[in-house]
Amino acid sequence: MRFNCKLSAFAFLFLIQTLFAQDQQGSKYDPNVLFNPIFYSSYGNNIRTGNGEPGNGYWQNRADYQIKAELNDSLNSVSGSVTMTYTNNSPHYLAFLWFQLEQNLFNPESRGFAKLPPAGRSRYGNAANPFEGGYTISSVKVITTTSGKTAETVLIPEITDTRMRIELPKALKPAGDKVTIKVDFSYTVPEYGADRTGILKNADGNIYAIAQWYPKICVFDDIQGWNTLPYLGASEFYLEYGNFDVAITAPSNHVVVASGDLLNPEEVMTAQQLKNYKLAHNSDATVTIRGKNEVKDPASRPAAKKLTWKYNVTNARDFAWASSASFIWDAAKINLPSGKKALAQSVYPISSDGVNAWGRSTEYTKASIENYSKRWFEYPYPIATNVASNVGGMEYPGIVFCGSTAKTGSLWGVTDHEFGHTWFPMIVGSNERKYGWMDEGFNTFINDIASKDFNNGEYAQPAGDAHSMAKFMYSDRSEAVMKTPDGMKESNIGLSLYFKPGFALSLLREQIVGEKRFDSAFKKYIRDWAYKHPSPWDFFRSIESSVGEDLGWFWKSMILENMRLDQAVTKVEYVGNNAKNGAIVTIENMERGAMPVIIAYETISGIKGVKKLPVEVWQNTGAVKTRIPVQEELKIITIDPQKVFPDFKPENNTWTSGN
Repeated sequence: MRFNCKLSAFAFLFLIQTLFAQDQQGSKYDPNVLFNPIFYSSYGNNIRTGNGEPGNGYWQNRADYQIKAELNDSLNSVSGSVTMTYTNNSPHYLAFLWFQLEQNLFNPESRGFAKLPPAGRSRYGNAANPFEGGYTISSVKVITTTSGKTAETVLIPEITDTRMRIELPKALKPAGDKVTIKVDFSYTVPEYGADRTGILKNADGNIYAIAQWYPKICVFDDIQGWNTLPYLGASEFYLEYGNFDVAITAPSNHVVVASGDLLNPEEVMTAQQLKNYKLAHNSDATVTIRGKNEVKDPASRPAAKKLTWKYNVTNARDFAWASSASFIWDAAKINLPSGKKALAQSVYPISSDGVNAWGRSTEYTKASIENYSKRWFEYPYPIATNVASNVGGMEYPGIVFCGSTAKTGSLWGVTDHEFGHTWFPMIVGSNERKYGWMDEGFNTFINDIASKDFNNGEYAQPAGDAHSMAKFMYSDRSEAVMKTPDGMKESNIGLSLYFKPGFALSLLREQIVGEKRFDSAFKKYIRDWAYKHPSPWDFFRSIESSVGEDLGWFWKSMILENMRLDQAVTKVEYVGNNAKNGAIVTIENMERGAMPVIIAYETISGIKGVKKLPVEVWQNTGAVKTRIPVQEELKIITIDPQKVFPDFKPENNTWTSGN
């Protein structure tokens, strides 16, 4: 179509702006901002494609770990050595390596400690009662093997807060060169370790939840090279994948559970426990491996001073473990869609036992893993362990820590949430340090579906009122989703990282594209990026490509910015001033966001109807006129009658005759 106009470009632009300003009548809405065609700032390439898939040039480095560690329950300390083989699959020479030293957060001189409030306690620490923690790094070496002979080169690390930089004697070449680094370390376990690691004091034996415990390599990627943001407490982790072989020595009266498969059960269990353990691998019902009557019985553990538990997990991004003399231990079989089996197990103290408490933990674990495996992607680990601890809720490959006092729906919720993290970020390895919403928000979204699935909705929550939700999602103190967790107010983390992005995905699934299309797209995204490192833009492109919709307006309003929605009925008139000819209803966008429009109407005789308008009606205007096919006067018109959209000001959603 050709548009012929003799107006100058300036005059034409002025006219358009004037007409738009008149159309808005005080509205904050600007379609040129929300529907700007340039949403993506870069084109796809052979590493990250335009359709949201990893390209044929995608690369990712790898880290394989061999770790030996010992727990001293008298000193509350962990000591050991980590031997890491690092593979440089990048196209770059690497002359130095960066490591994360996460325990250094608990040194009072750390940057994270400096962010704590001077009085009182945040989730991530207590400045009023500092803990003298952090690593002692006693040795860093490069291990080389030539002609069957092993040599060690001592390195002098440069430690800055929670990071360690080491200069390599010889730069790693691109495309597969390897180096092996050995680090000897020790630290004192904090009682409250930023709600991710800690010690639950217990009369029958303290429970040690051990995480962020070994020096680990930072991620080097195609997006920004070395990812070296410090660990400050709120932001979580971004890690490379690899295999873990771990040997953990603990007092013999302890039970030690960990990420991965237990390789030597016959060495660390009694004969009866081993029999029960094997039985559990083939039982859908929960089997007790070590009962509460055995906890205080010395005969319930092998006779030795210390025992070494050996674990292995493959293609994982981290490793965690727990140890205690006070554990009740039970387990059951997990049935996976492929026909493979895994093991669900729980360890908890006597004080947490009960049919309304941790006595159902293994049931919850089994159900959660089976459901997510069926819905999204098969569970990849041989075991799933739930540990009762003083950590409110934290996830690692094959193992999670949950609050020891949780019961009924609370225990189901935290168990399902933490195991949901298996899919985000354990399988889909997003950068939690920067984009916490890509694991917490995605997980909150799948948790809501899982609670409806579990036991005929035993703990399902009724559908929420999005109008009421909007009041706190978009209050004056709220923040956008696309912020680093460390950059958010701590009081907003639950809202902006968990609730709001979870709500956004549910909204997209249920109201914008439909469940069938969305679920197919979401599963493809998981398959494409399993054990890889997607960015937010990869996710956006992937979903858009699969569902066949341009969703830039949605990502911009719901994720990138904090745009309120306010749809209002501003005018109702009859065609030719005669109701028999139908009605024209004017809907205005009063705030910066936009959504599809759902209009419910009822005539004076009680005839009811619903009309839906797609979001595209807002592409070039802030005021939409639509015809309602009635033949008599209207009694009431309501926008969004089911309250599914986050309308911040619902009081202007209704028009009634006579007003």
